[in-house]
Amino acid sequence: MRNETLKARTGGQILIDQLVLHAVEHVFCVPGESFLAALDALHDTSVKLTVCRQEGGAAMMAEACGKLTGRPGVCFVTRGPGASNACHGVHIAQQDSTPLILFVGQVERGMRGRDAFQELDYRAVFGSMAKWVTEIDDPKRIPEIIARAFHVATSGRPGPVVIALPEDMLVETADAGDARPHQPLQTWPGAPDLDALQRLLATARRPIALLGGSGWDEQAVEDMVRFSERYSLPAAVSFRRQMLYPAQHPNFIGDLGLGPNPKLVEQFQNADLVLLIGGRLSEAASQGYTLLRIPDPVQLLVHVHPDAAELGSVYQPDLAIHASMRQFAAAAARLEPPASPPWAESTRSARSRYESWSDPQSIDSPGALQMAQVVAWLQERLPADAILCNGAGNYATWLHRFFRFSQYGTQLAPTSGSMGYGTPAAVAAKRLYPERTVVAFAGDGCFLMNGQEFATAVQYELPIVVIVVDNGMYGTIRMHQEKIYPGRVTATALRNPDFAAFAEAFGGYGERVESTAQFGPALERALACGRPAILHCLLDPEAITPNASLSALREAAQASRA
Repeated sequence: MRNETLKARTGGQILIDQLVLHAVEHVFCVPGESFLAALDALHDTSVKLTVCRQEGGAAMMAEACGKLTGRPGVCFVTRGPGASNACHGVHIAQQDSTPLILFVGQVERGMRGRDAFQELDYRAVFGSMAKWVTEIDDPKRIPEIIARAFHVATSGRPGPVVIALPEDMLVETADAGDARPHQPLQTWPGAPDLDALQRLLATARRPIALLGGSGWDEQAVEDMVRFSERYSLPAAVSFRRQMLYPAQHPNFIGDLGLGPNPKLVEQFQNADLVLLIGGRLSEAASQGYTLLRIPDPVQLLVHVHPDAAELGSVYQPDLAIHASMRQFAAAAARLEPPASPPWAESTRSARSRYESWSDPQSIDSPGALQMAQVVAWLQERLPADAILCNGAGNYATWLHRFFRFSQYGTQLAPTSGSMGYGTPAAVAAKRLYPERTVVAFAGDGCFLMNGQEFATAVQYELPIVVIVVDNGMYGTIRMHQEKIYPGRVTATALRNPDFAAFAEAFGGYGERVESTAQFGPALERALACGRPAILHCLLDPEAITPNASLSALREAAQASRA
């Protein structure tokens, strides 16, 4: 029996009290008059409020917070244009399975349905990209709805929740009792599932594990490493999930993403047992849905996922295990392996192929700045717990291929392929973990989509380092353009500013890098300056991927048409 004395509070105060109760420590926002009552209630709390320069950046920061902590990132934006800008972060959270709660200002309740100033139908706008979209009409229901939002955002396949806040509701006074603190649901694998998994492994000859998705933590990664060690099991990771297995481990054999090692793709195709753990094997990792036959794979498939709705939705598994990542990893680490797994030697061979593929010394790209060597320098210089962030673009292929992530919680990158993510993600990471080194990678096109958040880093004195890779084009689109319409360059060229001067203008540190030899000393100065920094790295436009030049792509496409 719980006794509670109710007290009258405004809707804004009730809302913020619920966030504190659910252990929210960081909130990201662009302020708006539609939720001033909530901002005022934040004033007297210990919640750290990060004020951003554009709602897309704010939502991406909250999503990055959700990725790093496993708890819902929280973002406030205003109605209409603010909500529209925030769609970017919501879509990333949906595709990346990241817990996120977006609060959106709304017009007063009596004005709805008249196309009032900045009015939107949020259920219609966000309905296809969020797990749940709702609007709070009665301040008495705020505790109920916020508790449900935390439950929805974290349960099963995590994702975004959008809650609209009518302006007059937030200033209305109500008596409302608080909810209890949220406790995430965890699902354990059953004993029959684990027995079936052991039987499948006992008869396999060419098994392979693929780790992906969200809901992991450091302990789950350690348990999964222990499981793969005991079984001598080769382990790969899905697209932009490289922090799920230490790359230095002898059982790690690479990542399945854009432009993967062809030998790794071949190994999956030739496997007799695939353990898909946590991920969905969506378009990027599945190489355009070609890696496994749909719906019935040729290989035996074990699919482990925290959301029952994902199991069998695309691929029909031979064994479906409905379990949370932490719980499955803990159980798998205790399984008894066969005395001498027959695939142990093939695991060593796969590891050797990965080491050759990820060796930066094997790459010689056009131009004075060698991106493979830049990544090698970062590998040598950065601490093991450094957080590396990036958005989307061909520049990211060097980071994904050559950097060997060794710890959980060190990678922030959108599996949705959203540009403009790296800089706001780095701001969020440094805001959460000021003692850790944070480096963002961004292409020239990618950076200017959310480069204004560099001002946020300056405002909060967050000494991140942003490496802007400038090849004067939207590189990924130009690559595809040359493959399909060789020599017909349209809409992909960029005339860029001096990004080092951009950094200085904002109050940060900037330096121009034109060669490999210049990069190392420039990075040392950037790390030592104590301010947010931008290294403006000039990349030869011909260096479009680690394996190909623009000219080679064009010539090959033209030859195929001759």
